[in-house]
Amino acid sequence: MTIARHVHRIYIRASVEEVWNALIDPAFTRQYFHDTAFDKPPVAGEPFGTSMSSGVAAIRGIIEVLDPPHRLVHTWSMVYDPELAAEPPSRVEWTVTAAGDGLTRLDVVHGDLAASPKTWVRTHGWGLLLDSLKTLLETGSALPPSTDEPDAIVDPAGEWHRSAAIMANNSIWELLAALVDSGSASAADSGPVLDPADGEELLRRAYAAAYHWDRAARRSPQNAVRADYMLAKAWVSVGDGVRALGYADRCLAGCAEHGLADFDLAYAHEARARSLACVGRCEEASTARTLAAGVAIADPEDQALFNSDLAAGPWFGLP
Repeated sequence: MTIARHVHRIYIRASVEEVWNALIDPAFTRQYFHDTAFDKPPVAGEPFGTSMSSGVAAIRGIIEVLDPPHRLVHTWSMVYDPELAAEPPSRVEWTVTAAGDGLTRLDVVHGDLAASPKTWVRTHGWGLLLDSLKTLLETGSALPPSTDEPDAIVDPAGEWHRSAAIMANNSIWELLAALVDSGSASAADSGPVLDPADGEELLRRAYAAAYHWDRAARRSPQNAVRADYMLAKAWVSVGDGVRALGYADRCLAGCAEHGLADFDLAYAHEARARSLACVGRCEEASTARTLAAGVAIADPEDQALFNSDLAAGPWFGLP
């Protein structure tokens, strides 16, 4: 999952021209695209609409790119549902590429969904639709309607926030790993460890994760504790121990309030130790680091990861 978009790739035993025609020709689209078709042939730069055979309007938007037989980009508003129609337009990009040996690759990216959580949820059906397109071109018949209905989503916005929170959180670790690999992040014992631009990017990602976790469906106290940990880590990484310590204290308090131990408690003590070291309170930092090292972590892999993180800098001069 990438934040606020759906990404799909399929391979079809058909020519590029045949796949392109199946995206445009009503004789094909009505068979796999929920009985919808373009109201008129799409023209670059102009508005477009699709409708069901009954005449009910389905999608409205603007054709942004029309480059037959390889690329089609258009905005997307689902006008058949008032709640969906009220959300900002999103964007769909189709890319058709020859893949050799009679195969064509079709990439579909439905993006710009950050402000449209209901549309994001409703368009989880791209996979079945594209499978039906592939089956139609390869066998001459589209797939029948599926009876495998997905579970009802009672909190579309909350599910979207959860997805966004997970991606933002993962992106923090990806950024840190990339900075270490590039040599931009220092493991020195005195900081800050990141330059201002990289530090600003890290802080933005950490606050984005915390924002979305606060609004996520099925969120737990553990999510809030881990969001505070990431904020403490981000502020330490730019050398602001005062702000880091505030979040580390919140992280540790959250563990105590909700009975979180193991992995989360160990990292809470680690964050507090590093923040204290950053502000020069070395005796307290040493005590907190000892507490961190003493937390039992049940999973051996988690224990090994924590030991590695605890040993790594910066410790801001703490012996």
